[in-house]
Amino acid sequence: MFDERAERSRSHAVSRAVMQAQAESLGIELVTPAASWQDYEKVFVETLIDLKARGCDYGIFGDIDLQAHRDWEEKVCSAAGIEAVLPLWHENRLDLVNEFLAQGFRSVVVCINESFLNKSFCGRVFDRRFITDLPESVDECGENGEFHTFAFDGPMFKNAVNYRVEDIYHHEPIFPSGDAASFYYAQLALK
Repeated sequence: MFDERAERSRSHAVSRAVMQAQAESLGIELVTPAASWQDYEKVFVETLIDLKARGCDYGIFGDIDLQAHRDWEEKVCSAAGIEAVLPLWHENRLDLVNEFLAQGFRSVVVCINESFLNKSFCGRVFDRRFITDLPESVDECGENGEFHTFAFDGPMFKNAVNYRVEDIYHHEPIFPSGDAASFYYAQLALK
């Protein structure tokens, strides 16, 4: 899901060009609906309905144990007539990280929630050193919204997405609930 201007992914703030390079390397179509936080769910369901009409029967989600997220994902998928699949549900966090790294996947941290981590964690490669440096209170997978990543290489990629971190910037969005948060984002660009 992209922001209202359709320039960056809604939660991770990754540019369309970088997302397109990732999709091309994976050999998949990039689907980029745009929505505000206010119409996010409506646009999400409409997009799923369109994908269902094109033969998509499943929505794959990476949540591990946040029941509210699972409930929402199952609700929007049901509204579109597809099945929500959560293959990581209730898996051990450290086992997932070890499997991800052992299989050769590589990602960069593109967003950190300042409530959990400081700016120095943003823009770093998600590797064993990153995990070791995390405070004890931070989930290794960022399951509680501590951080978000962008995968740029791995066994399914034809080639690594050749990116650079142009900037680390601060943003304080206000969500539909009225809640505010403080984030740092890594602005990625293609080399």
